[in-house]
Amino acid sequence: MQRPAHPVKQRAGFGCRSGRVETRTGRVAALDYGQARIGLAISDELGLLAHPRPFVPARPLERALKDLGALFRREGVGHVVLGLPLSLSGVEGLAAGRARKFGEALQAATGVAVEYVDERFTTVAAASRLREAGHDARQQRGRIDSASAALLLQAWLDGRQRV
Repeated sequence: MQRPAHPVKQRAGFGCRSGRVETRTGRVAALDYGQARIGLAISDELGLLAHPRPFVPARPLERALKDLGALFRREGVGHVVLGLPLSLSGVEGLAAGRARKFGEALQAATGVAVEYVDERFTTVAAASRLREAGHDARQQRGRIDSASAALLLQAWLDGRQRV
């Protein structure tokens, strides 16, 4: 039995959610969509911790959707949090439109509910954390998208614990 959706409080900074959230069973995945790579993180079974996974190539789109669908089935993902790249003023631009279009295609291809979440500052925070861990710019390239997705998911999971 599903619990009814509930309104979510708006918070400043990355991880801010908008709209309504449905409580689902299963793990939650976070995606940081980019034109070249899709950063990926998946929650643990308890929904407490975000774990980065290797990125998925964004092109060709059909292949990315197929790979993500297979991963969602294998990992028991029941909900997707998709980063929405807003401008500093909170306005949706071209990149946000691309993310929404991808989210619609993902939901249609996998049947998994997609929730859009403000991703401002996640890439900057992820780059900083990777630098602190000793990774140079070249090493960050393959990790930053999934590190951003993990930060986004962890903020979402933490916010959900407080609601």
